[in-house]
Amino acid sequence: MRPDLRLDAKTLDRRIDPRSLPFETTAELIAQPGVLGQARAMEAARFGVSMEQPGYNLFIMGPSGIGKRSLVLRLLEERAAGQAVPRDWAYVFAFENERRPKALAFPSGKAREFAEEMDRFVEDLRVGIPAVFDSDEYRTRAQDIEQSFHERREQSFTELRSRAQKDGIALLQTPAGFAFAPLKNGEVLDPETFAKLPDEEKEKIQAKVSSLQEELTKIVREIPKWRREAQAKLRELNRSLVRSTVSNLLDELKAKYAQNPIICSHLESVEKDALKNAESFRLPKEAEALPPGMLPPGMGPDAVDAFLRRYRVNVAVDQSGAKGCPVVLEENPTFSNLFGTVEHLAQMGALVTDFSLIRPGSLHRANGGYLAVDALRLLSHPFSWEGLKRALRSRQIRIEPLAEALGILSTVSLEPEPIPLDLKVILLGERTLYYLLHNLDPEFSELFKVAVDFEEEVDRNDSILVPYAHFLAEEARKGKLLPLDRGAVARVLEEGSRIAADAKKLSLRGRTMSDLLQEADFWARDVSAQTISAAHVEKAIAAAEARSGRIREQLREEVLRGTLLVDSEGESVGQVNGLAVLEAGGVRFGHPNRITARVRLGSGKVVDIEREAKLGGPIHSKGVLILSGFLAGRYAPEEPLSLAATLVFEQSYGMIEGDSASCAELCALLSALAGAPIRQSLAITGSINQKGQVQAIGGVNEKVEAFFEICRSRTLSGSQGVIIPAANVDHLVPRRELLEKVEQGLFHLYAVRTIEEAMELLTGLPAGERGPDGRYPEESINGRVERKLIDFARRAHALSAGEGKT
Repeated sequence: MRPDLRLDAKTLDRRIDPRSLPFETTAELIAQPGVLGQARAMEAARFGVSMEQPGYNLFIMGPSGIGKRSLVLRLLEERAAGQAVPRDWAYVFAFENERRPKALAFPSGKAREFAEEMDRFVEDLRVGIPAVFDSDEYRTRAQDIEQSFHERREQSFTELRSRAQKDGIALLQTPAGFAFAPLKNGEVLDPETFAKLPDEEKEKIQAKVSSLQEELTKIVREIPKWRREAQAKLRELNRSLVRSTVSNLLDELKAKYAQNPIICSHLESVEKDALKNAESFRLPKEAEALPPGMLPPGMGPDAVDAFLRRYRVNVAVDQSGAKGCPVVLEENPTFSNLFGTVEHLAQMGALVTDFSLIRPGSLHRANGGYLAVDALRLLSHPFSWEGLKRALRSRQIRIEPLAEALGILSTVSLEPEPIPLDLKVILLGERTLYYLLHNLDPEFSELFKVAVDFEEEVDRNDSILVPYAHFLAEEARKGKLLPLDRGAVARVLEEGSRIAADAKKLSLRGRTMSDLLQEADFWARDVSAQTISAAHVEKAIAAAEARSGRIREQLREEVLRGTLLVDSEGESVGQVNGLAVLEAGGVRFGHPNRITARVRLGSGKVVDIEREAKLGGPIHSKGVLILSGFLAGRYAPEEPLSLAATLVFEQSYGMIEGDSASCAELCALLSALAGAPIRQSLAITGSINQKGQVQAIGGVNEKVEAFFEICRSRTLSGSQGVIIPAANVDHLVPRRELLEKVEQGLFHLYAVRTIEEAMELLTGLPAGERGPDGRYPEESINGRVERKLIDFARRAHALSAGEGKT
């Protein structure tokens, strides 16, 4: 049975002595500086955030649950606290082109102050200017202008009327306009009397009327000009009053911002626009006589307020009260959330907008600092990835409404002035996503030059135990959990190796460890304990496995009932217990499978039934092809391979992938060729190469425990066990119940390096080595196999020769 291949309990014992930990509970442990096991990643992150050259953005990669987000955010916040607070940004009305609002920069905290000052300015205008128009002085001066116009017009008509009367002509005003009529003795002649006049006298009268008509025409033509002159005087009066009010209100602001030419230029534009639109500050005469509720649209106080909105300020980025530069985590990186948007309002059945409806995005808020984004979420939103790259290349933030770009929104929108962009972008994602982007997107490597790769495990040794205990203590404090006693810490450390699937490693998956501590805390509080003990940790582990164990238990039940055929006693030729790992809902568990092989004379082909049925993956198919290479290279090198063999996973109804069963398949095939029965009390896992060496596989703990549970549920006879690759011994972290049975000699684990060692364990026969004569011992496994293959080859040759004679 090759006892030298058996693993003893001491080799498999991964337990940690709680007495080796120099504390009673984690309450004694204080927070330690630094990050456990992530020296390389944190050094890369510090380099990336400190490098000021363009393109040195960061991609933080590693599996989810490792704590990379919290660690990086903590690093960013620590660095951001010592950096200068970036500028504020605000959008204002562009008087030259109202569709392109201007972006103004302010020292941190000053944009809000300027906005409040402009709000006061607008309120002063809204109240002050109408008050000026309502003053007695303005009314008097406006009435003078109006009176002057009326007097000029009346004087012209009076002079014309006087001249007409001297010529015996009357100037009459009718509903249809002005008309001339002859006079006689101060009375207007009626048409009948005028018709009886001599022709010579009528001609004279008509000549006078024609002359007067020409003068009347000139006067009528001059009246609009006089009206325009009066209106111009009135506008100048309005402007002079508005100028006085606006200048008084703006002088203080101009003086305050004298050192900022851009803001001063904006204030001058405000003043010019206010003078240009002075009439907009007063109600039309027809509106003054109506109550507010009767005013038509676009007329009244609301219209004045709408006009005055152009002088207000839309603060996009306000750094008031900030300490250091911003650190922004964008959880939902849609295009509009990243770059901002321009909103619209429905008015009178149409969508309208203005600069006050510009909404900033996370790029605006993070500008001058750091923006962290989940890479997968970023790529899942249309146009977000391309927009981010464009912004990083151009180093500008452009607000481009996505609906307009897609043609969804046909109404007129705005094109806000771009803002200079200066920030670090930190993407967080899986390694697979990083390598895909690196290979498929040429711009990615230019824009994200710093890869921060987080470790999943840390070496397990005596020097790491106390730092890891500090890590657990910090997790407990953050979660407001009960302190752990040192027995609990030792048990969590053991579980850390199991999660890492390596006895020489400890898992750094912070989320998984935190979940374990929280569940242990629940069970501790359930019994009113003051600290978390090893028993509570054990309870949490068992409860978690039970919650997720329905499928595992159902498969085990079907094996025990005989529905799924897996033997744990007896012997059988060409039949072996293989081990597989299944995964469902993030839960991994092992499951034994019967693997069988059949051989006969043939063309030298090993048929993988799984592949033929299209239920085998490419890696599994590769493993089966390797078997053919092993047979051809190991046995009867002078003879052609003349067998027909079939291999199959019995009662498998889904895809099979991986090469971890190739060793078991080869054992079944060799057993069938040698006619040597295989002990069904053993199961085997491992991959094989063409030289017959057994190679490491994954999921060794789950596989071993799956067969152990079947054997334990039946009866542990002391002959049962599992054969694993010797390269996987360090990955074994068995549960304590399994370890106890190994100590009692009721269950065994064997580590093999070659297929010969595996076959000796499975059959009890020697593998056999070639002697000086080049032959294997006849009753060895290798001797039997070679003899069978030579027999197949000679029979095939004889059949071929017989066919030739025929």
